[in-house]
Order: sequence, then C-alpha cells, then structure tokens
Amino acid sequence: MRLSLIALLVPDYDEAIAFFTALGFDLIEDTDQGEKRWVVIRPPGGGSDILLARAVDDQAEAIGFQTGGRVGFFLTTTDFAGDAARIRAAGGFFEERPREEPYGTVAVFRDPWGNRWDLIQPAI
Repeated sequence: MRLSLIALLVPDYDEAIAFFTALGFDLIEDTDQGEKRWVVIRPPGGGSDILLARAVDDQAEAIGFQTGGRVGFFLTTTDFAGDAARIRAAGGFFEERPREEPYGTVAVFRDPWGNRWDLIQPAI
C-alpha cells in the first residue's frame, strides 16, 4: 500500500488551485461532479497528491484546523529561499524565521486558510 491522496478542506476550489499552482503544484484533475468538483493537485517533486475539498455546511468550521492546530503538512525543498518567496507571493505567511535543526532548515508557514505547514530543506 501507499498513501496516494489526502483531502484538504478549502472554502473555494479556484482560490485553492491558484494558490497551489503558484507554488508549482500541478493540477492533475478538475472534474465537475454537479454539486462538487474532484480537484487533485500534486507537488512538483511528487509525493502524495492532495484532493482540494470545498467545505460544505458544518465542515467550514474545520478549514485551517484539520490537524487541531498542529503542523500537519510537510513540504521538502532543495531551494528554501526560492520556495519561501513563492509561498509569500502566493498568499502564505511564515510564523517564524527559518531555523537550523539537525535534520535541516525549517520554518512553519500558514496557507491562506490557516493550515500549518513545515517548509524543510534537508541537511546534506
């Protein structure tokens, strides 16, 4: 088995597509299903795809808090400064300055909806 897809609640499909494609994610699928769409994006370096799921009704309360306020998503990069600049330009914001850890350079950022992510450049 492998983890192939995770769902991320968002308030609007097109807004989320714009944010993630500005980061370099590929739009893999965008299929209209009537009341909803099946929207799948993929990080530029591969890994698990993300299903952008538009929240409906009570689900909206969970936007930005799917992981209980913890960092729940992790992006690995080989160009920390460049990717951090893309994240900021697309509407994400960093909670902290980059810090050096034994495993590499890392900083926590939030996407436009409040989800917490780590941007990590592994130590060589």
